Amino acid sequence: MSEKTGLSQRYQNILKATIEYYIATAEPVGSKAIAKKYNFNISSATIRNVMGGLEAAGFLYQPYTSAGRIPSDFGYRMYVDRLLTPDETLSKKLEGSLLQQLSQEKASVEALIQRVTKILAALSGYIAVTTFPQSSSDTLRHLQLVPVSTEQIMLIVVTDSYQTESIVMESALFFNEEISHNEEIIAGELQILSNFLNQHLKGRSLAQIEALNWDWIDQKFASHTNFLKILSKELGSYLQSNSDPPLVIKGIAEVLSQPEFSQLQQVQTLLYLLEKEPDRLLPLIFSFPEEANNSKKVKIKIGSENILEPMQTCTLISANYYADETPVGSVGVIGPTRMLYDNTIALVETTADYLSEAFK
Repeated sequence: MSEKTGLSQRYQNILKATIEYYIATAEPVGSKAIAKKYNFNISSATIRNVMGGLEAAGFLYQPYTSAGRIPSDFGYRMYVDRLLTPDETLSKKLEGSLLQQLSQEKASVEALIQRVTKILAALSGYIAVTTFPQSSSDTLRHLQLVPVSTEQIMLIVVTDSYQTESIVMESALFFNEEISHNEEIIAGELQILSNFLNQHLKGRSLAQIEALNWDWIDQKFASHTNFLKILSKELGSYLQSNSDPPLVIKGIAEVLSQPEFSQLQQVQTLLYLLEKEPDRLLPLIFSFPEEANNSKKVKIKIGSENILEPMQTCTLISANYYADETPVGSVGVIGPTRMLYDNTIALVETTADYLSEAFK
């Protein structure tokens, strides 16, 4: 009897075999099928008795009378936590496939997240979900004022969660009419002002920026006091509106071909969640850990462990990715509980590592 599982080695072997056979076939598993496929050197009658014991313990169940058995959520949980052995060779192979398809060229944050999610969905065959990087308290990382024309100036904003936004503002807010048509002077003034703003605003939260009092401003920038007050409000509004970045979801069409999603009502509730209410998924996929170095890298929620009802026939496997050792987002896969767990865990881990490297 194993102390880790509370099951004898024979029970562990047959539970593992039953789950893996069901994952491969999507058909209820009988004792004869296990006896034929696996060399356990015991009769199908003995296997049947063991499967009956596993059913009584809640690891397996019969979907209908006289059928073979299929794993319960509890059975999958035992399999994932105690019986599944990570395959390092598989992990390296999947890592190679993932990296081969990802361009090493620099791309915007949005393009990177879109591309990574699409590839993860294709390689896993399930729904891939990635959160845009975010922060527990959004702060300003960098800003730049750039002349667009003699009438307009663009403010480029980058937050500590690597969200980037551009805001177009009127030049009249900055400069008097006397110099508003001199492009060289405008460019120089904007660079000086950008440096000044980065010096005083970098690292400040949205609340601090909104409430900032510019009455103390240096004499050199006194003529820009009104603009700076307007700018503070613009930045605060922008950061507030982006405090909950969206999710990128790919692979819905592919996973709907799985037999578990053959019932129309089940498909409709899942689709409605993914397409109409994706914000409800965010706390399920990503939350800031209480400790920065959360020891459990991959999180697995199986069936009824998911708090959202449309997800309770699914498994969600997710992992955080990091920027400067701080968790800023998460990448995950949603599929039926009858999932290729070893492949999917390896893929999610590799994708999270790739994003962490990209945001380093």
